[in-house]
Amino acid sequence: MADELSDNAKKIYDAMKKLGATSEEKLKTADDIMKAAALGKSIVNAALQELQKKGYVKRVARQKSAGYFVVK
Repeated sequence: MADELSDNAKKIYDAMKKLGATSEEKLKTADDIMKAAALGKSIVNAALQELQKKGYVKRVARQKSAGYFVVK
């Protein structure tokens, strides 16, 4: 992971690990992650997009809200 992620993305990644969002069955919403990381919604969404682009997190579209989980 090293220097390729922003500080906020690292916080979000760590929060997702703590929440146990490590598989599709255990995915978490952006709101869950926002509460765990104690960061604002726009910061969380930007960090989630960064993590997705770099292959750390996968997004799963669902009926009400998308869920996210760590893939590496």
